[in-house]
Amino acid sequence: MMLDWPARVSRHFREARMQRFLREIPLTPETRVLDVGGAPETWANLPLRPRVVILNMPRAAEAFGEILAVGGDGCALPFADQSFDVVFSNSVIEHVGSWEKQQRFAAEVARVGRRYWVQTPNRGFPVETHLLTPFLHWLPRALQEIIAPRFTVWSMLTKASADQRAWYVRHFLDDIKLLDAGQVSALFPGATLIRERAGGFVKSLIAMR
Repeated sequence: MMLDWPARVSRHFREARMQRFLREIPLTPETRVLDVGGAPETWANLPLRPRVVILNMPRAAEAFGEILAVGGDGCALPFADQSFDVVFSNSVIEHVGSWEKQQRFAAEVARVGRRYWVQTPNRGFPVETHLLTPFLHWLPRALQEIIAPRFTVWSMLTKASADQRAWYVRHFLDDIKLLDAGQVSALFPGATLIRERAGGFVKSLIAMR
Protein backbone atom coordinates (compact mmCIF):
# COMPACT_ATOMS: atom_id res chain seq x y z
CA MET A 1 0.00 0.00 0.00
CA MET A 2 2.84 2.40 0.78
CA LEU A 3 4.01 2.22 -2.82
CA ASP A 4 0.59 3.35 -4.04
CA TRP A 5 0.25 6.63 -2.17
CA PRO A 6 2.12 8.84 -4.69
CA ALA A 7 -0.12 7.53 -7.46
CA ARG A 8 -3.24 8.14 -5.37
CA VAL A 9 -2.17 11.70 -4.56
CA SER A 10 -1.32 12.38 -8.20
CA ARG A 11 -4.66 10.95 -9.33
CA HIS A 12 -6.53 13.15 -6.84
CA PHE A 13 -4.92 16.30 -8.21
CA ARG A 14 -5.40 15.24 -11.83
CA GLU A 15 -9.11 14.57 -11.27
CA ALA A 16 -9.64 17.87 -9.44
CA ARG A 17 -7.71 19.70 -12.17
CA MET A 18 -9.82 18.08 -14.87
CA GLN A 19 -13.01 19.21 -13.13
CA ARG A 20 -11.63 22.77 -13.04
CA PHE A 21 -10.75 22.51 -16.73
CA LEU A 22 -14.32 21.48 -17.57
CA ARG A 23 -15.71 24.42 -15.58
CA GLU A 24 -13.38 26.92 -17.24
CA ILE A 25 -13.58 25.55 -20.79
CA PRO A 26 -16.91 23.82 -21.41
CA LEU A 27 -16.77 21.04 -23.98
CA THR A 28 -19.30 19.54 -26.37
CA PRO A 29 -19.10 16.37 -28.47
CA GLU A 30 -18.03 18.60 -31.37
CA THR A 31 -15.19 20.38 -29.56
CA ARG A 32 -11.87 19.59 -31.24
CA VAL A 33 -9.20 19.01 -28.57
CA LEU A 34 -5.51 18.37 -29.08
CA ASP A 35 -3.92 16.75 -26.03
CA VAL A 36 -0.16 17.29 -26.28
CA GLY A 37 1.71 14.55 -24.43
CA GLY A 38 -1.39 13.01 -22.87
CA ALA A 39 -3.01 9.60 -22.65
CA PRO A 40 -6.52 8.17 -23.20
CA GLU A 41 -7.32 7.78 -19.48
CA THR A 42 -7.49 11.57 -19.15
CA TRP A 43 -10.63 11.52 -21.28
CA ALA A 44 -12.09 8.12 -20.40
CA ASN A 45 -14.51 9.08 -17.61
CA LEU A 46 -15.83 12.43 -18.78
CA PRO A 47 -19.61 12.93 -18.96
CA LEU A 48 -19.14 13.52 -22.69
CA ARG A 49 -16.35 12.81 -25.15
CA PRO A 50 -15.03 15.69 -27.25
CA ARG A 51 -13.20 15.04 -30.51
CA VAL A 52 -9.81 14.32 -28.98
CA VAL A 53 -6.53 13.88 -30.81
CA ILE A 54 -3.53 12.88 -28.67
CA LEU A 55 -0.05 13.81 -29.77
CA ASN A 56 2.69 11.83 -28.08
CA MET A 57 5.96 10.10 -28.83
CA PRO A 58 5.43 7.64 -31.71
CA ARG A 59 5.86 4.48 -29.60
CA ALA A 60 3.36 5.69 -27.01
CA ALA A 61 0.85 6.84 -29.61
CA GLU A 62 0.77 3.38 -31.22
CA ALA A 63 -0.77 1.90 -28.05
CA PHE A 64 -3.62 4.36 -27.56
CA GLY A 65 -6.43 2.28 -29.02
CA GLU A 66 -9.70 3.92 -29.99
CA ILE A 67 -8.70 7.56 -29.41
CA LEU A 68 -7.02 9.07 -32.46
CA ALA A 69 -3.32 9.43 -31.69
CA VAL A 70 -0.43 10.75 -33.70
CA GLY A 71 3.30 10.66 -33.09
CA GLY A 72 5.03 13.99 -33.11
CA ASP A 73 6.98 16.74 -31.40
CA GLY A 74 5.23 19.26 -29.17
CA CYS A 75 7.75 21.89 -30.27
CA ALA A 76 6.76 21.45 -33.94
CA LEU A 77 3.09 20.47 -34.07
CA PRO A 78 2.05 18.95 -37.42
CA PHE A 79 -1.21 20.92 -37.64
CA ALA A 80 -2.42 24.10 -39.29
CA ASP A 81 -2.93 27.37 -37.44
CA GLN A 82 -6.02 27.43 -35.21
CA SER A 83 -6.98 23.90 -36.26
CA PHE A 84 -8.20 22.92 -32.76
CA ASP A 85 -10.74 24.54 -30.49
CA VAL A 86 -8.61 23.69 -27.44
CA VAL A 87 -5.02 22.58 -26.93
CA PHE A 88 -4.62 20.75 -23.62
CA SER A 89 -1.33 19.78 -22.00
CA ASN A 90 -0.68 18.40 -18.54
CA SER A 91 2.85 18.26 -17.06
CA VAL A 92 4.68 18.23 -20.40
CA ILE A 93 6.33 21.59 -21.05
CA GLU A 94 8.84 21.07 -18.23
CA HIS A 95 10.10 17.92 -20.01
CA VAL A 96 11.02 19.39 -23.39
CA GLY A 97 14.47 20.64 -22.36
CA SER A 98 15.87 24.13 -22.75
CA TRP A 99 14.12 27.48 -22.33
CA GLU A 100 14.30 27.89 -26.12
CA LYS A 101 12.42 24.61 -26.62
CA GLN A 102 9.86 25.65 -24.01
CA GLN A 103 9.34 28.88 -25.97
CA ARG A 104 8.78 26.87 -29.16
CA PHE A 105 6.35 24.56 -27.34
CA ALA A 106 4.34 27.52 -26.01
CA ALA A 107 4.30 29.23 -29.40
CA GLU A 108 3.05 26.05 -31.09
CA VAL A 109 0.27 25.63 -28.53
CA ALA A 110 -0.88 29.21 -29.11
CA ARG A 111 -0.62 28.81 -32.89
CA VAL A 112 -2.64 25.61 -33.17
CA GLY A 113 -5.36 26.25 -30.57
CA ARG A 114 -8.05 28.88 -30.37
CA ARG A 115 -7.98 28.26 -26.63
CA TYR A 116 -5.46 26.41 -24.49
CA TRP A 117 -4.90 24.91 -21.05
CA VAL A 118 -1.26 24.19 -20.21
CA GLN A 119 -0.36 22.91 -16.73
CA THR A 120 3.11 22.50 -15.27
CA PRO A 121 4.48 21.87 -11.75
CA ASN A 122 5.53 25.03 -9.93
CA ARG A 123 9.25 25.34 -9.27
CA GLY A 124 8.38 27.10 -6.01
CA PHE A 125 6.66 24.03 -4.55
CA PRO A 126 9.01 22.49 -1.96
CA VAL A 127 8.58 18.88 -3.12
CA GLU A 128 10.04 18.10 -6.53
CA THR A 129 7.08 16.38 -8.16
CA HIS A 130 8.98 13.98 -10.46
CA LEU A 131 11.44 12.48 -7.98
CA LEU A 132 9.20 13.29 -4.97
CA THR A 133 12.20 14.60 -3.05
CA PRO A 134 11.86 17.81 -1.00
CA PHE A 135 14.11 20.72 -1.99
CA LEU A 136 16.14 18.69 -4.51
CA HIS A 137 15.25 21.03 -7.39
CA TRP A 138 16.39 24.08 -5.40
CA LEU A 139 19.92 22.78 -4.91
CA PRO A 140 22.85 23.77 -7.15
CA ARG A 141 23.29 21.46 -10.13
CA ALA A 142 26.53 20.05 -8.70
CA LEU A 143 24.72 18.84 -5.57
CA GLN A 144 21.83 17.43 -7.61
CA GLU A 145 24.36 15.37 -9.59
CA ILE A 146 25.70 13.92 -6.35
CA ILE A 147 22.40 13.31 -4.56
CA ALA A 148 19.88 12.26 -7.23
CA PRO A 149 21.67 9.11 -8.48
CA ARG A 150 22.17 7.94 -4.90
CA PHE A 151 18.92 8.86 -3.19
CA THR A 152 15.47 10.08 -4.12
CA VAL A 153 12.10 9.32 -2.57
CA TRP A 154 10.89 8.20 -6.00
CA SER A 155 13.69 5.62 -6.29
CA MET A 156 12.78 4.22 -2.87
CA LEU A 157 9.12 3.83 -3.79
CA THR A 158 9.21 2.80 -7.43
CA LYS A 159 9.09 -0.77 -8.73
CA ALA A 160 11.14 0.24 -11.77
CA SER A 161 14.28 -1.64 -12.69
CA ALA A 162 17.72 -0.23 -11.92
CA ASP A 163 18.13 0.78 -15.58
CA GLN A 164 14.75 2.51 -15.61
CA ARG A 165 15.55 4.37 -12.40
CA ALA A 166 18.91 5.46 -13.77
CA TRP A 167 17.29 6.70 -17.00
CA TYR A 168 14.61 8.70 -15.18
CA VAL A 169 17.08 10.33 -12.78
CA ARG A 170 19.23 11.28 -15.78
CA HIS A 171 16.15 12.70 -17.52
CA PHE A 172 15.44 14.83 -14.44
CA LEU A 173 19.01 16.12 -14.36
CA ASP A 174 19.41 16.77 -18.09
CA ASP A 175 15.97 17.61 -19.45
CA ILE A 176 13.42 18.66 -16.85
CA LYS A 177 13.29 22.43 -16.44
CA LEU A 178 10.73 23.47 -13.84
CA LEU A 179 9.07 26.86 -14.28
CA ASP A 180 7.90 29.57 -11.91
CA ALA A 181 4.91 31.89 -12.33
CA GLY A 182 6.89 34.63 -14.02
CA GLN A 183 8.30 32.23 -16.59
CA VAL A 184 4.88 30.72 -17.36
CA SER A 185 3.45 34.22 -17.84
CA ALA A 186 6.36 35.08 -20.15
CA LEU A 187 5.79 31.94 -22.22
CA PHE A 188 2.05 32.58 -22.53
CA PRO A 189 1.55 36.37 -22.67
CA GLY A 190 -2.03 37.42 -22.16
CA ALA A 191 -3.08 34.08 -20.66
CA THR A 192 -4.91 33.75 -17.38
CA LEU A 193 -2.58 32.19 -14.80
CA ILE A 194 -4.30 29.71 -12.47
CA ARG A 195 -2.49 28.68 -9.30
CA GLU A 196 -3.27 25.18 -7.99
CA ARG A 197 -2.55 24.96 -4.26
CA ALA A 198 -1.66 22.17 -1.85
CA GLY A 199 -0.80 22.59 1.82
CA GLY A 200 -0.70 26.35 1.53
CA PHE A 201 1.83 26.26 -1.35
CA VAL A 202 1.28 26.72 -5.08
CA LYS A 203 1.74 23.19 -6.39
CA SER A 204 1.24 23.81 -10.08
CA LEU A 205 0.61 26.57 -12.57
CA ILE A 206 -1.91 26.62 -15.43
CA ALA A 207 -1.83 29.01 -18.36
CA MET A 208 -5.33 29.32 -19.83
CA ARG A 209 -6.60 31.22 -22.84
